[in-house]
Amino acid sequence: MTVTFEFNVYHEDYHNAGVASSEIKKYLTQIGLNPQLIRRIVICSYEAEMNVVIHSYGGKMVLSIDDNEIKLEVTDTGPGIPDIELAMQEGYSTAPLSARERGFGAGMGLPNMKKNADTFEIASSPQGTIVRLAWGIL
Repeated sequence: MTVTFEFNVYHEDYHNAGVASSEIKKYLTQIGLNPQLIRRIVICSYEAEMNVVIHSYGGKMVLSIDDNEIKLEVTDTGPGIPDIELAMQEGYSTAPLSARERGFGAGMGLPNMKKNADTFEIASSPQGTIVRLAWGIL
């Protein structure tokens, strides 16, 4: 059986930024997952959620859990990432001043996701970006 949760994430909605990741953490804790695994998943979900808030026109996060794997798929609408290789470099950021003034946009989002996921895939175009993350359940 697969359990799925879907969360909408809105452009520049700093007030609700992090709510989806908090809900994910709450659920994963309730089902008794290993705390270190929960931490890795929540780091990724938060970084992805903030990237949607800061860089896109809005999007959604879909978490699916089955007996063997947890998957998180984050999709957004435009403007996309022109140079993924550059965006994967620690410290590289295109965050606007509005995000930086709030303490976001340090350029660690994508690198942190890659470090904390068992699998990490990203694709981007001017229509939007999709990030797929997964973790095995031991």
